[in-house]
Amino acid sequence: MKILVVEDDLRISSFLQKGLREAGFYIGLASSGYETRNLMRAESWDLFIVDVMLPDMDGRHLVQNIRHKKIDKPVLMLSALGEAEDKVKALDIGADDYLTKPFHFPELISRIKALKRRFDLQYERDQILECGDLKVNVDANTVERAGQEIILSAKEFRFLVFLIENKGRIVTRTEILKIVWGTNMDPFTSVVDVYVSYLRNKIDKNASVKLIKTIKNRGYILMADE
Repeated sequence: MKILVVEDDLRISSFLQKGLREAGFYIGLASSGYETRNLMRAESWDLFIVDVMLPDMDGRHLVQNIRHKKIDKPVLMLSALGEAEDKVKALDIGADDYLTKPFHFPELISRIKALKRRFDLQYERDQILECGDLKVNVDANTVERAGQEIILSAKEFRFLVFLIENKGRIVTRTEILKIVWGTNMDPFTSVVDVYVSYLRNKIDKNASVKLIKTIKNRGYILMADE
């Protein structure tokens, strides 16, 4: 992967460059929006890591500029601002993920890999995920169970894709909120339970085998076998 790191703090950019290169990534560095635009014209990049506070512009404005140029590669924002409102603003203007400083480097690597998986999955043609008689065509945005088409809302579809990507593994409410809703709200919020109910009504209601299972005090799991 070719990653462009946009960070004006020399100490942090050096730390990121060293660690990411050791992890096997090709790294480019920019310390301002102006340098970023030049590097974007000169090369193509697989992922952007953008600091919110830049000397010549707000990093969020830079992300808007990236999206305005029809560049759809993943953007991970870094910031010392950790309020929910700051994260929501970043995600709303086009960022794919948001990591608060200070952070643990292994978490950064995990988030980069997750963003790459999601991007590759989105653009891989006719990507079909299966669990029992449930089939999800990620490319066509279609779902069927036992050959019968199931209509889902955009959020329900994204939720189901996350569950089937992790079939056979318990996923927590915190994970679900972070990946599906892009937020770190209270992990006990009822929104996850509400959407699980929506999915069950559409996926499991008329089926003899229930795929979506609740694991008490832990989360949910999608699996065809008991």
